[in-house]
Amino acid sequence: MSDHSEAPQDKLWREYGEVFEDFDDLTLARWMAQTLGQLQGRVWRSSHPLVGAYRLAAQVANDRQVWHKRLATAPRDYAEAGCCRAPLLPLITRDVTEQGLICQHCNGTAVAFDDIPVDLQKMFRNWAEKYAPIHQVAHWDDRQQKRSGNYDRALEDAATEAERLLAAAGNKLAPALLEFYPAVVWEDQDECLDVRPEDIPL
Repeated sequence: MSDHSEAPQDKLWREYGEVFEDFDDLTLARWMAQTLGQLQGRVWRSSHPLVGAYRLAAQVANDRQVWHKRLATAPRDYAEAGCCRAPLLPLITRDVTEQGLICQHCNGTAVAFDDIPVDLQKMFRNWAEKYAPIHQVAHWDDRQQKRSGNYDRALEDAATEAERLLAAAGNKLAPALLEFYPAVVWEDQDECLDVRPEDIPL
């Protein structure tokens, strides 16, 4: 893929990640282990700068298989993710019922939906079922847009509801997972509906 086909934001994040490319494996492993310790015990927005920096480091570490080399020890409360054997730092997204909890290291499924604690599955399913039709408004075809009567208004209403539901993910869903995982990250934006992190107060 050429640079011309990349979104400006993707190019910017790649530039941000270059600092971790310069770390040797031991330095990278130690930085990540220390940062996991700082993340522990809290729910984090995916847009938080510390989470963003960790995700960039994690992608470099995954490419190099740094966690497989056992150069540093993650804080003991972090289990090993089944997808890539890195410390498990789960991300909640709107696709939780289909994709489960996402790995910050390899972007694969770290915890399948059926493996989420049973007591929480209903809560997650109810939330996702409410969110799906709201998100879908951004992808309505011409016929659906015309049928709405005022698509701009429908889009605005959907964005407002998405903000409410994403806030609920940060206030209710993610904290419920803290009983089972040492730290949890939740997606706090919806680019399709133009919902940005700053639109979601907690």
